[in-house]
This record gives sequence, C-alpha cells and structure tokens, in this order.
Amino acid sequence: MNIFKLLAIAATLFFGAALGSASAQTLEADMRAAAGAYERKDMATAARIWKVWANKGDPEAETLLGAMYWSGDGVRRDHKEAARLYLLAANKGYARAQNDIGFMLAFGEGVPPRDDVEAYKWLTLAITRYTAKNQDRLDQAIKDKATLAKRMTPTQIGEAERRVRMWKPTKTP
Repeated sequence: MNIFKLLAIAATLFFGAALGSASAQTLEADMRAAAGAYERKDMATAARIWKVWANKGDPEAETLLGAMYWSGDGVRRDHKEAARLYLLAANKGYARAQNDIGFMLAFGEGVPPRDDVEAYKWLTLAITRYTAKNQDRLDQAIKDKATLAKRMTPTQIGEAERRVRMWKPTKTP
C-alpha cells in the first residue's frame, strides 16, 4: 500500500471520528438547550428540539417529548403518542421510558387495555437500569411494581419475569 492510500485512510478515519464527535456535541448541546427552554417554560422550543432528536431515534429525546405529550406541556395532550414515544425509548433500554410505559400499562394511563404482565416487565427493567442519580425515580418504580404485583397471579408474575429474561434492547441509530 502506498503512502497516499495510507494518508487517505487516516484522513477518512480522523474526519469520520471528528464528525461523530461533532454530532455527539450537537446532541449534547441541543439537549441542554431544550432542557433550559423547558425550565424557562419555553415549551415550544423544548418540543421543537426534542422532536428533531426523537425523529433521529435518540431515546432521551423520545422520553422527554413523550413526557410533554403525557402532560400536555407545550403540545396537545396525547397519551397514545406519549406511550408510542416511551415504548420506542424503552425498547432501547432507557430506564425512565421503561418506567413511564410500565406505569401507563399498570395503571391505565392512556393505553387501554391495561396490561399487568407487560407493565411488570417494564418496571422490572427500569429498576435494574436506574442509577443512583435517579434514586427518587427508582424508589417510585419499586413502589409501583409492588402495588402491581399485589394484584397479579403467580403465573402472571412468572410470565413477566420470563419476558424480562428474554428482553434485548434494540439498537439506537
């Protein structure tokens, strides 16, 4: 291989890594900007930014936009859209989305019919993925799962636990 081919390969690798890094920096900057807009009650800006990244498949953006649809903050209240977005992110392994879709399924929040087995699965997965920085959400997920388990049969719990063991996250783009 001659020197020009090596230089071309090195340049391709370097600029590819730089572009990937720039994309990650753009995502991070945009997510910070959207969160800041949300905190300032500029819901239109937050929703616009999160929609862009949700459409690109980012699980955090999908979850945060889903939360806006769930509550009706800055967008029309639409629990079906919230559930759709939560499920996209939950399938990628995003703990908050797993918790949110589990809650919706367990307590009939906009996604009829209620599905205790799927709810238990999602809450269990969320509990295993939350980190210490999300202790409040973790504690609530544990309480929600305990409440849910009280109304489930051992067969239903066994099926939910089987689904947890079989679950594999989908890849993010």
